[in-house]
Amino acid sequence: MSVVHRLTVGWLVDHLSFINQCGYEICDSFAHPGGVTCNTSVTSTEDCHSTSTFAATLSSSDGSTCGPGDAIETEGKTAKMRYVFREEFFDISKPHIAAAPEEQLCQGCPEVSMFGFFFLLFPHGMIWGFFCCLAILQKRKRKCVFNQGELDALEYHSKVRKLIWEGTLHLVQEGLKSGFLHHTTAKLNCRKNNVPQHVVCGLAELCEMAKQFPAMNESDHQTVHVLEDETSRPEQDLLSCVTENSSNCAKIIVLMGQKYLVPPKSSFLLSDISCLQPLLNYKKKYDVIVIDPPWENKSVKRSNRYSHLSSWQIKQIPVPALAAPNCLVVTWVTNRQKHLHFVKDELYPYWSVKTLAEWHWVKITTAGEFVLPLDSLHKKPYEVLLLGRVQGDVKETSRKSEGVVPIPEHQLIVSIPCSLHSHKPPLAAVLAEFIKPDVECLELFARNLQPGWTSWGNEVLKFQHIDYFTLLQN
Repeated sequence: MSVVHRLTVGWLVDHLSFINQCGYEICDSFAHPGGVTCNTSVTSTEDCHSTSTFAATLSSSDGSTCGPGDAIETEGKTAKMRYVFREEFFDISKPHIAAAPEEQLCQGCPEVSMFGFFFLLFPHGMIWGFFCCLAILQKRKRKCVFNQGELDALEYHSKVRKLIWEGTLHLVQEGLKSGFLHHTTAKLNCRKNNVPQHVVCGLAELCEMAKQFPAMNESDHQTVHVLEDETSRPEQDLLSCVTENSSNCAKIIVLMGQKYLVPPKSSFLLSDISCLQPLLNYKKKYDVIVIDPPWENKSVKRSNRYSHLSSWQIKQIPVPALAAPNCLVVTWVTNRQKHLHFVKDELYPYWSVKTLAEWHWVKITTAGEFVLPLDSLHKKPYEVLLLGRVQGDVKETSRKSEGVVPIPEHQLIVSIPCSLHSHKPPLAAVLAEFIKPDVECLELFARNLQPGWTSWGNEVLKFQHIDYFTLLQN
């Protein structure tokens, strides 16, 4: 299970395990004499069974090797290929920035840290911020005072700090006892060099290009395309309708010459926000909608890593048209208080969503330390999730709430983060106890796929690229 430990404060989650339990297994039947050979055209069948696996670099009879995405042909036999996500992307054995000894999680939580000391003496924002600033100026020689946004962030952190520290400590202790977390000597990690440059392919650029494609006739328009055994589709077809893998096996599709793994029982739409109509034409109403908006901020603008949306553009996302009655809406929010207030005070009311809870995703190393100092003035080792429910017909809401556990106001999701930027932890397992089974789930601005979910975004296949996976063979 992806949930390693469940306590009253939250969950310790194994993100890597979740990915590998998604069922990235492809069954291929070949009849080719002469031993094992490589074939870059992969097909699949519906009859897929679980198999034991072992890591291998497969060699052909002429000495060549089979890389990720190559089919394995054996004489008169069915080759069952299983892919697993590469472990090195979760090998976070050391904090990104080392914390002072008194801030280390494994040392225990001091009753009152220097940070907390100033807040206890001066609970009002401006005074407290001033004294904090004085203390930090001595260490960092900072020549400017905090702006209002920074003061708001400090005040928010003071409210959630104890909850995050103590809750994470309890979950880490359980993880150390069970052996899921462990103190190890940090090894040399070269993961940045392990990912070929072509993995960063232009999905977002393709979505932009799609606007120039010739318009399709209504009679030719498909609402959904179900993946069969073929591996390649014209880009125009892929971008014009929802793509489904309704089988029990993974499929491989080829897009712009690159291979992507599609997990079983999943569907997706690759498009940007201006081309959402195919998702609306899909005619599904969703009981869970998870949103990870590309928030606008200075860091994003400087790095130009991905496009961002203004608050006004985010409000235009047709969540009310996609949501079923009593739909659970979960939004990832950065630690900027401006964005947090926007979701609570503007976005959710605009969508007729009532805020129910504020959870935190806490990022730790394999040894159980925070990946960043908890009291860092810049980046924090946690992110915020706001949960709410669509408000609608009282009777329908009451019917859908029967037998469902109420959403707790505060919970922690503690996990070792992926080193790939913006690869969020899975929410399916932690939300399972608060929703009914077999509900329709949707992720907006997704960068990966999940079984049982519909995913949308202009980088929806980003982390499905086959080079992020390792091939195992039974």
